[in-house]
Amino acid sequence: MPHSTKNLDEVKRKLRKLKKLEIKIRTGYAYDDGESEGKPLKLNLVWDEFFNISGSSSSKGKYCLEAIASMGKDEFKNIISEFFFSVYYRYYTENRMMNFSMYDPDILRWMGLPPDSGLHDIKKKFRELAKKYHPDTGGDSSKFIELIENYKKLVE
Repeated sequence: MPHSTKNLDEVKRKLRKLKKLEIKIRTGYAYDDGESEGKPLKLNLVWDEFFNISGSSSSKGKYCLEAIASMGKDEFKNIISEFFFSVYYRYYTENRMMNFSMYDPDILRWMGLPPDSGLHDIKKKFRELAKKYHPDTGGDSSKFIELIENYKKLVE
C-alpha cells in the first residue's frame, strides 16, 4: 500500500525533531541543521545509525522512512525507546558518567534483548545462546567466540 506524501512528511518531521533533540541532549546546545555559529557539528549521531529518511540505500540507517511510516504505534514507540536508550548510553559513555545498570545497547540488540535488560536477563540469554553456538553441540565456533567476548564486555 503506497504511503501518502502527507504521512511521510509528518514522519520525517518527527524524526528530524528527534535528531535535534539528540544534539541538544549530547551537546547541551540547540543546533540547526548540524551547525552552530557557522561551525559544522562534529558528532557521530545515534540518529544516523537508526534512521534513513533520504530514501537512498547507501544511507546506513537501520530504519527507512517508508518502513517507519507503515509501523503501528506500539512498534514505533519501541524504536523510539531503543533510540533514546542508545542516545543516553552514548552520552553517559562520552562524559564518563557510566551507570553500571546500563548495558551497551548494540550488544544487547545482537543478543536479541531489549535495551532495558538487566543482568539476570543477560545471563539467561547468554546460557541460551551458548548452548546454541557451542561447537560441541554443532554450533558456529566464530559466533560462540563473539558471544563470549560480548558477554565479557557486558558483565565487566
